[in-house]
Parts: sequence; C-alpha cells; structure tokens
Amino acid sequence: MKTKLYIAYGSNMDESQMAFRCPGAKLKGVSEIEDHRLIFKGSKTGAYATIEKEKGHKVPVVVWEIEPTDEHSLDRYEGFPTFYYKEWMELDLDGEKIQGMVYLMDQDRKLGQPSYHYYKTLEDAYERFGFDKAILEKALEDSSVEGDEDVY
Repeated sequence: MKTKLYIAYGSNMDESQMAFRCPGAKLKGVSEIEDHRLIFKGSKTGAYATIEKEKGHKVPVVVWEIEPTDEHSLDRYEGFPTFYYKEWMELDLDGEKIQGMVYLMDQDRKLGQPSYHYYKTLEDAYERFGFDKAILEKALEDSSVEGDEDVY
C-alpha cells in the first residue's frame, strides 16, 4: 500500500482526532512551513484554519504518514475539492527535505472567527508540540472582522 506524507496545521494536528479519523496514520514529526501565515476563513458553517503565502512568516505543522484510506477520510472531512484543495509542499523534517500534501482553502473565502472548540483543539496541539502560541493568537487577531463576538 502506497503511503504519503500529509502536512497538518489545523485540527488534524490533534492525535486523538487523527487516530479516530485516520487509523492508519503515523506521526512522523513536526516542522514549519516558511513564508506562509496561518489565518481563519470559512463559510456559513464556520471558520477554519488555512495558510496563505506571506514572506517572513512561518506556520508550525505536524507531519503524518497516511494510507490511501486515510486520505479518503481526510478528503471527506476537509470538503475536498469544494472547500479545500490539495497542494504539494516541500519542507524540512529532521534535517531532510520532504514533499507532503497539504489542504488549502481558496483565498477568496471570507475571514472569520473559529468556534471556541475548534480554536481550543489547535491551542492544545500547539501546547502539546511546543509551538509558539503567538502564531495562533495572531491568526485569530488577523481573522477578526467587525461585528465578530470575542469568545476567547
């Protein structure tokens, strides 16, 4: 069975969520995507994490090795191809250059505030993996639109 590497920057950094959704997934390590920023965007169902190119910024990520059945589960969860699309990215993992698949949201989607539960899932993963929480907090701040209620 052919596996591939999957780069997670949102709720799929959560190990218990991935164990449930993608039982064949194996945690390979953590890294960063350079020259990108984390932001929350979405639709009527809510706002979720995505990344966009921005020089000088970085986004911490968790890298998973996934099986084809895991990818199908992720496709359904991520709303591929209408809500998120897939792209391949190169990054360093333990000193080695790797190619991994990442889900990205269309840049035309509107900024928005994630639910408390969704944000907390990301916050817990940042804590678990020792990521800089200022990146997550800045994403929340940058995603605020007038009229949003602050629930954090």
